[in-house]
Amino acid sequence: MLNSVRISNNISIALEAIAANKTRALLTGLGIMFGVAAVITMLAIGNGAKYEILSQSKLIGANNIIIKPVVEEQNSEEEESTEKASGPKKFSPGLTFEDAESIDEIVPTVIRVSPMIQVNTELITGSKIGSGKLIGVDNDYFDIMNLKVERGNYFSSEQLEKGYSVCIIGKTVEKKLFEGEDPIGKNVKVKDKWMRVIGVVEEKFVSEEAEADLGIRNYNNDVYIPLKTYLLRFENRSRLKVEGGPDFSGGGMIIISRNDDGSQPKNLKTEHQLDELIVQVNEPENLIVSAKVIRRLLTRRHNDNEDFELSIPQQLIQQQQKTKDIFNVVLGVIAGISLLVGGIGIMNIMMASVTERTKEIGIRRSIGATGKDISLQFMSEAIIISLCGGILGIILGVVGAEVVNRIADIRTITSGTSILVSFGVSVSIGLIFGISPAKRAAAQHPIEALRYE
Repeated sequence: MLNSVRISNNISIALEAIAANKTRALLTGLGIMFGVAAVITMLAIGNGAKYEILSQSKLIGANNIIIKPVVEEQNSEEEESTEKASGPKKFSPGLTFEDAESIDEIVPTVIRVSPMIQVNTELITGSKIGSGKLIGVDNDYFDIMNLKVERGNYFSSEQLEKGYSVCIIGKTVEKKLFEGEDPIGKNVKVKDKWMRVIGVVEEKFVSEEAEADLGIRNYNNDVYIPLKTYLLRFENRSRLKVEGGPDFSGGGMIIISRNDDGSQPKNLKTEHQLDELIVQVNEPENLIVSAKVIRRLLTRRHNDNEDFELSIPQQLIQQQQKTKDIFNVVLGVIAGISLLVGGIGIMNIMMASVTERTKEIGIRRSIGATGKDISLQFMSEAIIISLCGGILGIILGVVGAEVVNRIADIRTITSGTSILVSFGVSVSIGLIFGISPAKRAAAQHPIEALRYE
């Protein structure tokens, strides 16, 4: 009981001393306040960056390899110089369904392969006109890319096999063309063909950074149709065209003779049938090995023409994560330095306070205060100042994170953990940096303290 009363009295004396020197206490606590605010804001930015990374990972799907065609554009002089250096260029069929089937059958680590065709298109329904991307896919695409149909249905097997005129639309398309009404069962004109809407994909948030760095498009602006529907009703780009020759856009398979050496005729133009192949691998550790095998397989199928490119989005995301981690560490160090400077400020002010209040210490010691009492008084002052600075810093940090979110358009997430950590750090700083001044105050000899002028 006696100890608790003594502790309470010492804390009361510390509060009175702080109240008597409000300006000094405020200036002392500013370092802690700004340091804690910086820590909370930096952690909020880091949490926001982590959230963005996870969101991007979901948008591109797990364990995926993206294969895209590369269209080489060379003038005749460049082609001739290339042929002289490495021999005549052999014919490549381009990226086709057969490539997808071969990858699925031959590469053991592959779970599934989803071919995809995409073109920009105009969308019309009633009196409303919009634009978007027409995407030819199968149902595997939705699973691989983590796209869920929130209303309606996915494509049926019959719709996929027979190429029915049906579509699944993105959220933005629904808002533009079917505002205030249910689009399921209604028709939308895509290019010059009418498609019946059978489903609506849930809304996906795609940041500008994700679009730029990872090539992720805005899924909300897509119109999905079965692949066979695109090939039957719009265009089958696997047909070969001869520049300056007859139009082969209609009809069935066109067979054109190659040169005697197996090379591609100069007037032959081959278009890639697919715009993208998305390959899903069973385990993340198999991504790189699988990509190497797929590259060799496609190069052989394309007659040693590497007219495609492979990318592993997960690697790009991991690289982004490393960059953001380094950035967050740098910001954390800067925030930590701010706290350190604030702590040193508390220690310096408390040291000066001990010197200025030497006579006060002597009077307290002469009327019965022990060294522990004096030490507790100055420790309490340091902790109270840092604690008040910490509370103000928490408020400033939360507000600062929201300001960064709104003005700089950088996603920030303030967590309870960061607030608790900051609160604990502010108390710890007062405790750590208050020890030395408190010991110095407690070491004052009563008689010498009373004589101090």
